[in-house]
Amino acid sequence: MPKPGPRTTYKYSDQFKAAAVRLSQLPGVAIQDVAESLYIHPFMLSRWRKQAREGLIVTKGVELDKDVAAELKSLRKLKKDYERLKMEHDILKKAIEYTSGQRATSSPSSKASRKPSR
Repeated sequence: MPKPGPRTTYKYSDQFKAAAVRLSQLPGVAIQDVAESLYIHPFMLSRWRKQAREGLIVTKGVELDKDVAAELKSLRKLKKDYERLKMEHDILKKAIEYTSGQRATSSPSSKASRKPSR
C-alpha cells in the first residue's frame, strides 16, 4: 500500500545524468550495477540512455572518475565469479548426495545374504 501524502520527486542535474550514462556505456559494466551504485532505478538509467541517444542529454566531454569505473568493473567480475562458484557448489552438493545414496543402496547387507537356517 502506498504511503499517504505527496510523493518525493528527485531532480538530477544534467551533469549527473551524463556521468551515469557514460558509466553505463563502459565495456564490461552492466546497467544494473551502475544503477545500484548510484542508488537510482535501472529504468531511470535506461530512460537517460535513450535520451542521450536522442541527443537530449549531452555526454561528450563528461569526465569520469577512474576509480568509480574500475570499481564497477571489479564489482561485475566479482559477481560473475560468485555466481560461477555458487553453481559449482550446488553441482558438488548434488554429486555428494547422489554418490552417498548410491553407496547406501548398493552395499550388500550381511543379514540379506544369510540363508535362513532350520
